[in-house]
Amino acid sequence: RAPTRTRADVVFVPPSESASGRLTRLPVPVVAMFAIGGKKDQAKAAALRAAPKSASKTSGGSVRPSNHPKLSMYTETPSADISLETFEAFALDRMRVLKAIDDGLSRGKKPAEMEQLMNEETGKHLKITDVVPGDFSTLGGAPLSKDEVSHFALRLAYCRTEELRRWFLLNECQLFKHRFNKLDAYAKAAFLEEHDMEYKPLKPETFAEKRKGISEVLHGIMKRDDAEKILNAGASGFYAVPFEEVADLVRGRRVFMADGEAYVPRDQLTSLVVGAFRASLSKSLAVASRRWAQHVAGEERERLAPVIVSLSKRYLGRDFGKPGDAGERGSVVTLKDLPSAAKTSFPLCAKNLFDAVRREHHLRHEGRRQLQLYMKGIGLSLEEAMLFWKTEFCKKIPAEKFEKEYAYAVRHAYGKEGKRVDYTPHTCMKCISSNPGAGEHHGCPYKTFGEESLTAALGGLSIAPHKVRDIVQKAKAHHYQLACGMTFEATHGKTIEEGVQHPNQYFDESRKALGFGASGKEGDENKETGSASPVTPGAAGARPARPSIQPAPVSA
Repeated sequence: RAPTRTRADVVFVPPSESASGRLTRLPVPVVAMFAIGGKKDQAKAAALRAAPKSASKTSGGSVRPSNHPKLSMYTETPSADISLETFEAFALDRMRVLKAIDDGLSRGKKPAEMEQLMNEETGKHLKITDVVPGDFSTLGGAPLSKDEVSHFALRLAYCRTEELRRWFLLNECQLFKHRFNKLDAYAKAAFLEEHDMEYKPLKPETFAEKRKGISEVLHGIMKRDDAEKILNAGASGFYAVPFEEVADLVRGRRVFMADGEAYVPRDQLTSLVVGAFRASLSKSLAVASRRWAQHVAGEERERLAPVIVSLSKRYLGRDFGKPGDAGERGSVVTLKDLPSAAKTSFPLCAKNLFDAVRREHHLRHEGRRQLQLYMKGIGLSLEEAMLFWKTEFCKKIPAEKFEKEYAYAVRHAYGKEGKRVDYTPHTCMKCISSNPGAGEHHGCPYKTFGEESLTAALGGLSIAPHKVRDIVQKAKAHHYQLACGMTFEATHGKTIEEGVQHPNQYFDESRKALGFGASGKEGDENKETGSASPVTPGAAGARPARPSIQPAPVSA
């Protein structure tokens, strides 16, 4: 029998303690093992851990101490106990940061804007100096780092498919690059020495000897002023790197080489280090994927596996499941408001369903469920929702049949039947993961519509033709949420800064943009009551186009 979730601990088992790479049963309830690498890698890690640190690395040697926090390459797994709640909370904090990075890159933010974004997000959720609160520490007695715990947690969550690995690798490299760039020269030198990277700053006498050759190369590949600016930095502006590690620069004759070493400008050092980090993490993700399939997924299927699987699909936005909760809208939608609201404020997914039910006076189960929960989220009461569905359906079927076959589902969506669960509306990722068949209208139109159908639907929103073309191209590139955001901008003249993550968020932002009131008290009161969070019915079946964050799903 698996221990209860509130009492479980996560044990990080280092490679040296588990040479076979299998899950190890320890005296405390074991949730996961984060051993990385194959047998050769684990043997090497064990040897490095057993070997005494050199004087230069323990005392700093010739490298001057730096006040910057230590940056990790995540090559050694933490060895400590940690509560499962803390494990999951740290993983979600890191997800917030990586998701913000992904959104920024997708929106085409400039480098300066990305730096500001990452500073803000890491400052709020993932400071590199944060440690696990309480008495948790590694086997060596050092405080357990939140940064390392969250990284290895998400490494398990994102190792399972090629698409998840690619997404995680891209955004982790962006975060690592940001942090490395913030280090001063002394911290960078210490980092290179600690991780045995043979990138040595040039000595003044070496630079003086090689200056002529370096100058000729720089003047041949860039403007004179740019080349002189780099040369004026002197020896501190260059690193000596083994030539095989910059084969692309050597092949393009973009770097001076002598005696088996390439003399790389300091501004290109970051690319080299990030490349090494990417190669290391890519290899570790591949190994973790094999470990997951062979051991963790089976042995921890009752306890850890559901948590890990749900991490890549979490949503951390506002709950939209409270019927009548105006939230940030400051008004409650009534039945008479629906037609005008659908025309001006519904996202395309909800508008498509609303138009379909009014046109056909029927929707299949998944479409009904999606629209029922959406209308619940925008504030339509149960009584008015029942009247809406009965009015539409009874144009084709008798009232008795509606009461017998359809009324129960409406009450169930509002938590008045069955398990009486307060279900939330579908998130964007759940809509995107849907695959409707013939005669069905649920899901995300930016994914399910053909090019002609999507063009016609957008044209019906009075969007300029050139903007329609841009939105359709974005949808064809599988950027469905960005296409939805572009639709909002084209119809409202404003953008949703955090991006479209939820159909009900789209509605709220539309009502604010159209001047339908400021924040009401009712939404604040609901936040203060601390009521249980609603759950989203059903689990996403398809892999996400861009991983999002949402509560662990429960079947309706």
